[in-house]
Amino acid sequence: MSEANPNSLSGPAAVESLAKRPPKAIPQRERSREFPAIIFVGPCGIRAGWRLAIFLAVNITLIAGAILMARASRHTASALENEVVPFLIVLVSSWVMSRIEHRRIADYGLPWRRALRSRFWQGIAMGFAAISLLLGSMRLAGVFRFGNIALPGFDVWRDGVVWSLVFLFVGMFEEFFFRGYALFTLTTGMKFWPSAILLSGFFGWLHHGNPNESWVGAIEAGATGLLFCLMLRRTGDLWMPIGFHAAWDWGETYFYGVPNSGYPAKRHLLNPMFSGPDWITGGSAGPEGSWLCIALLVGLWIIFSLWLGENKYPNPNAMASREKHLVVTTG
Repeated sequence: MSEANPNSLSGPAAVESLAKRPPKAIPQRERSREFPAIIFVGPCGIRAGWRLAIFLAVNITLIAGAILMARASRHTASALENEVVPFLIVLVSSWVMSRIEHRRIADYGLPWRRALRSRFWQGIAMGFAAISLLLGSMRLAGVFRFGNIALPGFDVWRDGVVWSLVFLFVGMFEEFFFRGYALFTLTTGMKFWPSAILLSGFFGWLHHGNPNESWVGAIEAGATGLLFCLMLRRTGDLWMPIGFHAAWDWGETYFYGVPNSGYPAKRHLLNPMFSGPDWITGGSAGPEGSWLCIALLVGLWIIFSLWLGENKYPNPNAMASREKHLVVTTG
């Protein structure tokens, strides 16, 4: 007598027949998704957390190599070299990840064809205008004076150019490290704004380790990082944040000669003077530790939100996995 067709049965008889059927075989491709492979590989390839860990490991390896080379050569790096080398390290690390993921450096927010274009110069103008507005408001409040020129003749131009290069690479390094590959990769796992808040909070926390920095200054550094995330989101790349960052730091450290995130200025254009409570002057942290800076950041957020229009980052095509061929199998 032939076995009953479960499709022709109903009620308890159908349930009993289905229960006796052997389990369906799991294809090899699906078995490759089982533990422990599923810890490392998701539906779109290597999981975001592991990619970020690889990126950090490459950075640490390159940093260690650079330190060993410097010690072996007994070379004392200049201020410019101290900013160029970290940027090159994060750039090489991002390039390594781009090879693994079959993406481009531009996908992480640094398209070279847009370097030093209009968005960069807009960032330069807004950054210098912002620090000037902040210090100007302190001058009106009677707690700050710009002072006299501190440098002789040719030194004004020489130091101005050197500090411009230094802070250009400061902006490129910090923006590309915190809002380049790291932000892009976290966005693939937890969306843009949660990733931006997490990294901006970390950015601010690191600033609290600076000499003479205050908690208010560290919080405002994190809030400024979040503002840079907004610029990236609306312009599609990091060139406006880099320009803003570089001009703000250049204006603080060189042009106005005030402390920058707790670091006192060296060889600056003006000899400024503060006189007033720390909550309005920023104290040893500098203008970034002032409560006036909070009002400035709120105003800048509104301006950039209205001015820059629609979201352009990240590129949906770049977000699509490029490394699905990397399959981890078990057994």
